[in-house]
Amino acid sequence: MKKLRWQLLIIFLTGLVVGILLISEQPERETPLATVEPQSGGVYVEALVGEFQRLNPVLDFYNPPDQDLDRLLYSSLVTFKERGIPQGDLAESWGISKDGTVYNFTLRSDAQWHDGSPVISDDILFTINLLREGIGVVPEDIRNFWNEIDVKTLSETKMQFSLPEPFAPFLDYLSFRILPSHLLGNLSFDEILNSSFNLQPIGSGPYKFGSLVVEGDQILGVVLNSNEDYYGEKPFIDQLVFRYYTTSEDAFLAYKDGQVQGISSVENTTLSEVLNDSQLSIYSARKPELSMILLNLNNEQVPFFKDPVIRKALLTGLNRQRIIDRVLNGQAIIADGPILPGTWAYYEGLESIAFHSENAIEMLKENGYILSGEEGGVRAKDKVELRFELLYPDTEEHRKIAEMIQVDWENLGAIVDIRAVPYEELIKNHLEPRDFQAVLIDQNLANTPDPDPYPFWDQVQATGGQNYSQWDSTVASDYLEQARVTTNLIERASLYRNFQVVFAEDLPALPLFYPVYTFAVSSQINGIQIGPLFSSSDRFMTVSDWFIAGPQVQNQSIGGTATPEE
Repeated sequence: MKKLRWQLLIIFLTGLVVGILLISEQPERETPLATVEPQSGGVYVEALVGEFQRLNPVLDFYNPPDQDLDRLLYSSLVTFKERGIPQGDLAESWGISKDGTVYNFTLRSDAQWHDGSPVISDDILFTINLLREGIGVVPEDIRNFWNEIDVKTLSETKMQFSLPEPFAPFLDYLSFRILPSHLLGNLSFDEILNSSFNLQPIGSGPYKFGSLVVEGDQILGVVLNSNEDYYGEKPFIDQLVFRYYTTSEDAFLAYKDGQVQGISSVENTTLSEVLNDSQLSIYSARKPELSMILLNLNNEQVPFFKDPVIRKALLTGLNRQRIIDRVLNGQAIIADGPILPGTWAYYEGLESIAFHSENAIEMLKENGYILSGEEGGVRAKDKVELRFELLYPDTEEHRKIAEMIQVDWENLGAIVDIRAVPYEELIKNHLEPRDFQAVLIDQNLANTPDPDPYPFWDQVQATGGQNYSQWDSTVASDYLEQARVTTNLIERASLYRNFQVVFAEDLPALPLFYPVYTFAVSSQINGIQIGPLFSSSDRFMTVSDWFIAGPQVQNQSIGGTATPEE
């Protein structure tokens, strides 16, 4: 199982990486200090950037708009709130064996599907079997993971998971959303792929499917109604309506035309206009992504990368805030380490390395790197020049970032050749075979509240794994390996703190920034809270607390024809 955690992805920082920089991850525009009493009723209409595919949580891995709605329609065994700490959802309680290999769960007895049938342990087992089978629609590492776990139903409300070895991040894998076996259990996976269930789903979440709004063969929107029989906190808002738009610009135009009250994703192209709208409240949070520069510590062509002093000098000489401001329009937070801030595992006492070009130059000089010739020359030590190649994903945004990095490092006396490489080639031809000197990458940590940095930084992963920098730290690896088998959260937090300190001292890679996600909602909608995000659907984490202040919207036309609820 040590090779089955989430894969490192190189992703395009395009429209989804948006928002304003709010380190506190709180609304940009504070709500009035006067207390507004929550009231029930009304309709909230949101412009959802993207397109409808299928409302089925086993089939939504590659379509965030579907994930957003599935978050409202379906329940999970375990959910994560407040700094990524696991909490029971359908699970009433659970226990873990002393050796960390057996997890026993008890389900809530009051949870039921939207058709009134009880949610039972067979539903969880059925959904896991679908995750095991879903070639092409379920990520390979998820399928492989569940194929190694023995799952037993002990009764309608009790079940057991047996692991081949201790694996403390296991609860992360229980946040998948559950499908009803009594409705789909007789269908094959291929039949489920094309089932009408995906258009008129039945879940067990706080909202239930109302209708599709269609025009011709195009789905324009989805209507969800409050689930009066929900086992958890009942939502205040009676109805949620989602309209689909191709771009954030289209969504903002719909807001200005009075068609919607919220925008699911605010991009840089509309950010200034959104900020200037006094009727909109802006909410931003750190996305589950980390941009960094991987350095090949085992490439003899660039022996200077083996020296932590040189690595620290390169980071010190990098003006990350200027990159954020000029390329990302301020929409990112400077990163100090490999674990996402705002989570239980993040160590807030890490040293933040500020940009200081003169200090970086001094560090290089003290380490014997002398500038040859006049201004514009290259620093060298023992005839080894500070010269290397930086690869980056072939996008316009990454090009701009790479060019700014190149300028900053050339100001230190390093000669940096930058080269764009297509996404697939970057992974298969450079990262996996370790054929690179330095590479600009984006690490996607979506849906992983438990950090588990083991796959990226443990010694074992330096060959054939995802430790592409080939960092060989026995001390750091020991912390990571202990944290993987220790189920006590306090002990794990201490181990991860120690790991982060070692990482910050050694800097096997240069952390750049965490992108920010932003959405906008009419100031009439109250009760919204936003914390660390592990997916865009986490903005609905407290949806039951949302309420409409002022006149209630009782009926919202979104065009097209509504298909009746069955």
